[in-house]
Amino acid sequence: MTRTYIDVHVLQTVPPSNLNRDDTGSPKTAFFGGVRRARVSSQAWKRATRQAFARDLDPSALGVRSRRVVELLAEQIQAADASVDEAQAITLAEEVLGKVGIKLKPARKKEAPQESGFLLFLSRRQIQNLANAALAARDGGEYPPDVKKLADLEHSVDIALFGRMIADQTDLNVDAAAQVAHAISVHAVEDESDYFTAVDDHKAADEEEDAGAGMIGTVEFNSSTLYRYATVDLARLAENLGDPAAVRRAVEVFLDCFVTSMPTGKQNTFANRTLPDAVLVQVRDDQPVNYVGAFEEAIESRSGRAKVAVERLAGHASELAEAYGLQPVASFMAGPAAGGLGALGERRPWPEVVPAVGDVLASRLAAV
Repeated sequence: MTRTYIDVHVLQTVPPSNLNRDDTGSPKTAFFGGVRRARVSSQAWKRATRQAFARDLDPSALGVRSRRVVELLAEQIQAADASVDEAQAITLAEEVLGKVGIKLKPARKKEAPQESGFLLFLSRRQIQNLANAALAARDGGEYPPDVKKLADLEHSVDIALFGRMIADQTDLNVDAAAQVAHAISVHAVEDESDYFTAVDDHKAADEEEDAGAGMIGTVEFNSSTLYRYATVDLARLAENLGDPAAVRRAVEVFLDCFVTSMPTGKQNTFANRTLPDAVLVQVRDDQPVNYVGAFEEAIESRSGRAKVAVERLAGHASELAEAYGLQPVASFMAGPAAGGLGALGERRPWPEVVPAVGDVLASRLAAV
């Protein structure tokens, strides 16, 4: 297939928040350009994107990632044949997973079914097919000769995009079609601490009790304008999914969910959910290009950073295009500050950008 990459560049301002915490509860950070930046890990935003898929896709098109795969399969076996009791379903599930080569170990909870030794990512169709194979082999029957293949066919959209690694059975690995960068702030940040107290309502009503708080604590936070980047390899996605219509749908859903989703860390505490200031989507036939170099020198503006960041992004993209002769096949932009991106792309409302990108991809898939 002709090389086709879909690059997504997002500038998004986030108020005081703690989107993604480290092991001490502090917001994740990274040094870049000699200063400390706010950071949201790629894993955090990929999970937010994957969870957002559920609003646009039927559950049958999505996968399940769990160590409790025996339990999942047993439930599917019973759903397919109500005459199978729970104990028999668990036995059948363990046997078919053994045929696939998935190693199991005792669960952490006593009397619970065995678990895989790692998170196992399976599509709903793969779970159904393995359950049907287990039922076919019940009572001395035979498994399909290609039973292992059942775990490597009919990948869900999220497996096709984000990949799958199975250490024990590397031939079942799925190479991810999407790459997501760690989001970083375009400026230096300093974490702050919010000291809070909680009042014991019942104690406060007792005149003989002291007026002290029922609980005290601190939560760290920062605020930032983030640069976010992701890219999708269309050829890899087509290899993982097969059907051109499914490939287009997967890209459109990924675009919408990546741009509009947000990790839920401390969201109830800070109500920090925002939408991007500017989005730039470029379809390329050369190579993916991350524009983070625009922010290697931290922005120091005290009169708002989003506008400066948009201008920096536009200038850097134009300079790279001129220096390396790389021009996108198509380019679209959206967002209230997207006007600052100049002539980098065609400006449209976001709901029009997604299908417009889909049209470009459909024509490239049809030309193969």
